[in-house]
Amino acid sequence: MKKAELELYTDYLISTFGAATATGMSAMLDGEVSHDRVTRFLAERDYTSKDLGRQVKSTVRQREREDGVLIFDDTIQEKAWTDENEVMCWHYDHCPGRSVRGINLLNALYHSGDVSIPVAFELVRKPYQFCDIQTRREKRASEVTKNELMRSMIATCVNNALKFRYVLMDSWFAATENFDFIVKKKKHFLAALKGNRLVALSEADKKQGRFVRIDTLELADKQAVRGWLKGYPHEVLLVRQVFTNKDGSTGWLNLVCSDLTGDGGTVTTLYQKRWQVEVFHKSLKSNAALAKSPTRRVTTQNNHVFMSIYAVFKLECLKLKHKTNHFALRAKLFIKATRQAYAELQSLRTA
Repeated sequence: MKKAELELYTDYLISTFGAATATGMSAMLDGEVSHDRVTRFLAERDYTSKDLGRQVKSTVRQREREDGVLIFDDTIQEKAWTDENEVMCWHYDHCPGRSVRGINLLNALYHSGDVSIPVAFELVRKPYQFCDIQTRREKRASEVTKNELMRSMIATCVNNALKFRYVLMDSWFAATENFDFIVKKKKHFLAALKGNRLVALSEADKKQGRFVRIDTLELADKQAVRGWLKGYPHEVLLVRQVFTNKDGSTGWLNLVCSDLTGDGGTVTTLYQKRWQVEVFHKSLKSNAALAKSPTRRVTTQNNHVFMSIYAVFKLECLKLKHKTNHFALRAKLFIKATRQAYAELQSLRTA
């Protein structure tokens, strides 16, 4: 990897407040780096999780701890007007409750202490095209599922001797196959469960097939009980977290954990760390120009995503150094840029 170009381009992504283009970066540097050089850098080859691992490895080794957590979640960056291809295609987005055209990105975020570091990523690719018989519309399909991608990323992190104890995930990834895979890797899982998941609170009920929906259990806030999930052979810890919504209504979150030594308070506190991946995704979209590149080829789109992830990692390093968050750091850059633009405007008026 060309380190100089990597650092220049990711600094540009953090600094720009408009479209992220090769010509824009060249203009920012007063032509010291040609736009052709930037274009060649983005198109030379696909940058992958392995490349990201090399860049963040030294920082991870300094910050990792045995009680670290590995957080998985995916995000969709909508780009409705970009030409469709195997990465820029239609994905179902749970936020608006509909399919949108854009990039679907699965991230593995390592959280330890006060630091959150992206250690792996995968773009959801849909290279297969087919015609839906019912709608007669052309659709795309992936070679592998997001669950398979997640298991592959966990295996890589374990093989790289990354120190962590728990894998945190939302209900989308709460599949028994994932649970079994994580436990076989000698790690613990902690996940949210949908209300229709079936559980048994005694071994006798499990053996006789007497399972009930988890949302029918009468559990108090942070109450933990032992039980069994239908389809998963090992005993688990079930915890309910009760909270108040913004509109004053009461909601709850059902959690499952493979670590039977914890209690309800410990499990809910630990699961709160999953929110760090939401903060990471927000910073990725707001502070690293994820959606602001006009690239149209698969390789350049993939590499721009990689650069945006690395840019957020650089912001995380700056956060630790200056004891402030990503958005405050970007606000400083924005104020500085505005002052510079104002001064230039006054100079033009008096010229």
